[in-house]
Amino acid sequence: MSEEIIGKDVKRIKALEKVTGSAQFVHDMEVQGMLHAKMKLSPHAHARIINIDTSKAESLPGVWTVLTGKDLPYKVGLYLVDKDILASKKVRYQGEPVAAVAAETIETAEKAVELIDIEYEVLDHVLDVKDAVKEDAPLVHEDLAELERAPVFFPQPGTNIAHHTKIRKGDIEKGFKEADYIIENEFDLPMVDHTAMETHTSIAQWKPGKKVKLWTSAQSPFAVRNLLANGLNLNHEDIEVVVPYVGGGFGGKAGIHFEPLVTCLSRASEGRPVKIVMSRMEEFNSVPVRQGLYSKLKTGVTKEGKIVAQETEFLWDSGANADYGVNVTRAAATAGVGPYEIDNVKLDSKTVYTNKIFGTAYRGFGHLEILWAIERQMDLIAEEIKISPYEFRMKNALREGSVTVTGEHIGDSHGKVTECLEAVAKEIDFDNRGSDDLKPGKKRGKGIALLHKAPAMPTNTGTAAFLKFNENGTVNLTVSLVDYGQGTYTALAQIVADQLKIPVEKVNVVWEQNTETQPYDWQTVASKGLFMSGNATIKACEDMKKQLKEVAAQPLRSSVEDLIIEDEKVKIRHHKDKCITFKELAMGYTYPNGNAIGGPLVARGNYIAQGLSNLDPETGQGLPALDWTYGAHAVEVIADQETGEFEVVKIASAFDIGKTINKSNVIGQIQGGVIQGYGSAVMEGYQFSEDGKLLTNSFTDYKVPSIADIPELKPILIENAQKDGPYGARGVAEHPMISVPPAVGNALHDALGVKIKEMPVIPEKIFELIEKKNNS
Repeated sequence: MSEEIIGKDVKRIKALEKVTGSAQFVHDMEVQGMLHAKMKLSPHAHARIINIDTSKAESLPGVWTVLTGKDLPYKVGLYLVDKDILASKKVRYQGEPVAAVAAETIETAEKAVELIDIEYEVLDHVLDVKDAVKEDAPLVHEDLAELERAPVFFPQPGTNIAHHTKIRKGDIEKGFKEADYIIENEFDLPMVDHTAMETHTSIAQWKPGKKVKLWTSAQSPFAVRNLLANGLNLNHEDIEVVVPYVGGGFGGKAGIHFEPLVTCLSRASEGRPVKIVMSRMEEFNSVPVRQGLYSKLKTGVTKEGKIVAQETEFLWDSGANADYGVNVTRAAATAGVGPYEIDNVKLDSKTVYTNKIFGTAYRGFGHLEILWAIERQMDLIAEEIKISPYEFRMKNALREGSVTVTGEHIGDSHGKVTECLEAVAKEIDFDNRGSDDLKPGKKRGKGIALLHKAPAMPTNTGTAAFLKFNENGTVNLTVSLVDYGQGTYTALAQIVADQLKIPVEKVNVVWEQNTETQPYDWQTVASKGLFMSGNATIKACEDMKKQLKEVAAQPLRSSVEDLIIEDEKVKIRHHKDKCITFKELAMGYTYPNGNAIGGPLVARGNYIAQGLSNLDPETGQGLPALDWTYGAHAVEVIADQETGEFEVVKIASAFDIGKTINKSNVIGQIQGGVIQGYGSAVMEGYQFSEDGKLLTNSFTDYKVPSIADIPELKPILIENAQKDGPYGARGVAEHPMISVPPAVGNALHDALGVKIKEMPVIPEKIFELIEKKNNS
């Protein structure tokens, strides 16, 4: 391993193009003959469609096509195929697309949408997951038994439960009998928007022979192709998906979204390209969100502070569709007691339909949600049994030799959560809580929270990488991992530079993704990018080095075994002055007499998740984790003891990342993730009226952190190598945010003594808790 490039700061690839505006996003694209699409959205949370009159819209000059659900007898989905392209028979949430128009201009399309008349019969709706699981609840999907699904998910027909993951470990009744204390609490958090800078946008062109070309702002070009092919009964090879620059995703652009709609509009418009761009209000109303979660925890603890039993119920608010929600439910369950060893566990994680906008992947993939409950519960237990929250966590944390809730044995390659906890506690001087010199009425509070997360993906998840030399000896790397801000392409370029011993400036990572020309990658999700694509890239480099040596061996009159790669050359190990440059070998070596050998050098590498298994449907036992990333947060707040107003002044964050490939990239990921988690903690959240209408549908009402809100951030990198990771590295993209909220809640608990159980944590709610505490 070269210390000259691995672990160092390298300027981010394509940063210049982004800051100068030359990077092209789908928003920027115009295709010759392009039409513009708009959608008619449901005003009701739950209603039967009685009649749709599109005649006025169809007669408007400039309108090419008007489609409704009866024109599109398709459903789409990745894990549970439950989503109509346009609502058919009934609407299931306010904001659901019911009709769509393709017109010459966006203004014409908007006017045509207004001319569509729809008659509804309003139905009883359900908004709260606790109500949705009752026997007499209105059914969101009466046809649940008929829906296609992946075999590892288990919907319960006749209910609103789209999936139920069970985790069973040990003997729960025996565990509670051994406990000296039993602590029970319930926790809530709302749906949250991804708020990516670039809203969802796609362009589709239907071509002769049932062929389709798509330009789309998506995280996963091959997932879009696969789901479009399955949903519209098309051949995979007839679909070309192009993904250029993407302005943020955070999980919200995983899977498939409006690509089927624009494809059908183009087909109905005689093959003219059709573009759809979500407005910010449409993004809030009609684009999937992070699911809400209700958690109920019952924990048994000995007087020495050892957790001996935990019973957990997670009710996930998946909204009107559960395509991605079922996998969030499953993945979060596998980490459902946090980074702690508990011998006796009963956990039920259920995906529940409601009449709200539907959920999808969101940075952290369910782990922020469950850790809000788990890590708040840890502090509430510590208070009850009168033990330090730090000591309590240390006593129960996973470590080498521990067994997870799914039966996985923790080894020396897993990372160390205890080192993360030690680092952040030291950073905020956690042991000296309660000693400060603040003015009367103000109190300093300090809170800690742990985290762990593994990639959530199928057991056969695979990826590949291509390498090719250019005529001047530079190298192109091609992958189908999408870099939409995480900086993975820069890290991959560093890997190629180190492996081939060339300057990183001579590595070009091909930016635009195209399913016609790029190698396969399952999806850009789950913090798997550097781990899996990094390993595939190393294999491609090994293939390239083998080819370089095999060609060079002939003119150098050497055995392959005696050749080394160094300084952009192939050299004889013991006569380094005898060498051939990469440039001379790139297109095939030519002897002085004109004879040529070799040929253009092209290499490939692939990687597939190894050793994973499906979970047992009754016990949840199995091996779902490719790797675990551990971390910890420590938060310092100053709070007003009377009003509940507070300021977060410092957040320390430590992650065991295995090995740093690009330090500035990692620091940037941590800082961005922490602020996103901070937003969830103190200000973000969807609010609905009693009749199911979204109230927070713009940045006027839905707040996200600004530069003025950012506290002092202290990222800490810990390196315990992941033996099967590239250079020992493991993923970290999702992890920085997922236990920030409970750390904030724990710090406020420390400052004010109030038992916060609901997100977001805002002064009005804290004031109510203070009043309740004072009155009692």
